[in-house]
Amino acid sequence: MTAEEPRNSIDIDEFYDALDAEGRPVITADQLARRLDSTQEAALQALEALESQGAVERTDAGVEPTIWYPSDWGAMLERERVVFFPERRQFVVDQPKQFTRAQCSQFAHLVDTTRSGGYLYEVRQQDIWQAPYETFEKLERTMRQVLPERAPEFEAWVEDQWKRANQFVLRTHEDGYVVLEAANESLLGNVALEKLPEDCIRAPIDDVTAWVAEEKLAEVKRRLYEAGYPVQDERELEGGDELPMELGLVLRDYQQSWVDRFLEAKAGVMVGPPGSGKTVAAMGVMAAIEGETLILVPSRELAGQWRDEILTHTSLSPDQVGEYHGGTKDVRPVTVATYQIAGMDRHRGLFDSREWGLIVYDEVQHIPSDVRRRTADLQSKHRLGLTATPVREDDREEDIFTLVGPPIGTDWDALFAAGYVQEPEVHIRYVPWTDDEKKSEHASADPGHHRRQLAAMNPAKVTETRHLLAENPEKKALVFVEYLDHGDQLAAALDAPFISGETPHARRRELFAEFRRGDRRTLVVSRVGDEGIDLPDAELAIVASGLGGSRRQGAQRAGRTMRPEGTALVYVLATRGTREEGFAKRQVRHLASKGIGVRDGPAEAVD
Repeated sequence: MTAEEPRNSIDIDEFYDALDAEGRPVITADQLARRLDSTQEAALQALEALESQGAVERTDAGVEPTIWYPSDWGAMLERERVVFFPERRQFVVDQPKQFTRAQCSQFAHLVDTTRSGGYLYEVRQQDIWQAPYETFEKLERTMRQVLPERAPEFEAWVEDQWKRANQFVLRTHEDGYVVLEAANESLLGNVALEKLPEDCIRAPIDDVTAWVAEEKLAEVKRRLYEAGYPVQDERELEGGDELPMELGLVLRDYQQSWVDRFLEAKAGVMVGPPGSGKTVAAMGVMAAIEGETLILVPSRELAGQWRDEILTHTSLSPDQVGEYHGGTKDVRPVTVATYQIAGMDRHRGLFDSREWGLIVYDEVQHIPSDVRRRTADLQSKHRLGLTATPVREDDREEDIFTLVGPPIGTDWDALFAAGYVQEPEVHIRYVPWTDDEKKSEHASADPGHHRRQLAAMNPAKVTETRHLLAENPEKKALVFVEYLDHGDQLAAALDAPFISGETPHARRRELFAEFRRGDRRTLVVSRVGDEGIDLPDAELAIVASGLGGSRRQGAQRAGRTMRPEGTALVYVLATRGTREEGFAKRQVRHLASKGIGVRDGPAEAVD
């Protein structure tokens, strides 16, 4: 072999030498090629040759390159391992602990997971902008706890992104109008005045300050965010008409922290797991501000729940709390309205009828849609968003934070550890077809809706659902479906009621009440159960079919079981060999990013 020829074979000792040189117990083909002064193809051949001898093994972390390690160290893969790719701003964590997953969620975006326990993260600019830290040093400390090595260029990029999030500030001028203040003259002239439409700026005031058109505040924040400069909003907001009230509950420490941070920022989004008491914290904000409040929710059921909670836990009387939706239109000092009604032009009087001091956006992930976005025009008010899942499948999460405010929240891991919320056990179960005829029908169906529905309604899911209910007879269970026909199918098989958008509201309330009391142990629920419905005693959730790979829906459905007491179980059923396998993985991705362990395996029921 000449010096010019690539090496396509090595012995195990040379492999160990390469590991030592890299300073890690794992290596990629590209890294080995550099150590051997060879091509990546030749290094891969050498690794495959060692694998065939049983000397090395590989793990696929869901992204090229594959990671290789000695077979003798296979047991070490049960332990946590991090491989960092700073040039791509990505890192892979193999077998991460819950604490590590929670830490990663503070500054990185979970891209993918694998069945073998690999988690691929990417650090995006918006992840740094929205990181919940008061100083760059605190963010840097968290990152260094996770990442195994220093990367000066990557760290410089992170610091630059952190600084970008602090270059523009909206303030209230002493004469009462709003100004945009830049960190320097270049930023105002070359970024703000260049990127913003002319009607957003009334006039420059000096080299670093410009007078902003108040009706264009939301657009100013959105345009600068898109240009890579999120705006800090430090305006003096309107307090609205006074509404003295007292809260009849003692806030938990983290809830009080949420309230304090909101009062300081005057706008923001409380992000926390279902069952963590975001509604209670919102009432704490109402009591602190003592101003008339408009609460926007996605459904009339949730509007009724909000009114009941406010009347139960505050000093407000029934004549001070109204609902405004398709069922009733009663505007009071505290009004709970649906997004759909509030977004219609003919109901705009709702916003003008009172001097609101606080706007609460429950399930705030609905804000970016075109109809509901109209409700975000109220930029002069205190704005509080509530969500467990600030993710959208159209990747426009940034609209939530530019229209409402930055994230305010607590690590999910901290709430699990403190016992405030029980971590659910999440399982993906791959269900086979009942027979070759059903499998063939699916294979021959046109791609799209019909094929997805055939996979969703695989009859074997009925068998698996019965098995899971029989395995947990003491647990109150919710069975979620995407299609009405599937709901009817399961309801008949389980002898359980099916609640959908077609179920009359009075009947829904009756069934939910029976479920809370324990008179009913199982409900089959369509999308109406995804958000907001308060089912505090649900202990078992079976997702028999879902909305493609919606991360938000997966987290919301699992969240129906996340409460302080008991052990909650979540099962996501996916027909094997269909796109549902990938959908199921994506549905639980947000949960995994928050530190919740996810297991998968074959269905247990036997026909």
